[in-house]
Amino acid sequence: MADLRKLVLDVLKPHTPDIVTFAKELAAAPGIDGINISVYEMDKEVETVKITVIGKFSNMDKIKEIISDVGGTIHSIDEVAAGKKIVEEDVTLHDRLRPM
Repeated sequence: MADLRKLVLDVLKPHTPDIVTFAKELAAAPGIDGINISVYEMDKEVETVKITVIGKFSNMDKIKEIISDVGGTIHSIDEVAAGKKIVEEDVTLHDRLRPM
């Protein structure tokens, strides 16, 4: 079975831990080469973050475990790349195919 290379997750998490600490925890998981976390919505008690995971890993189990351990919930998996390399999309071509 092919390895996962990239995941983009929409996650709801409490404010603690902050995204710096959270990113370091996720980056320490086996097979992870890099993590990006962006906050795009904040509430009084929680924040919604976009997490991009890059690496070479066989499944999402450890990532799910870390998110759950901090009290987070995965709302959606917005992008997945698997195989020997990440395929980059041509955004301009995709945009041209949309009806106006």
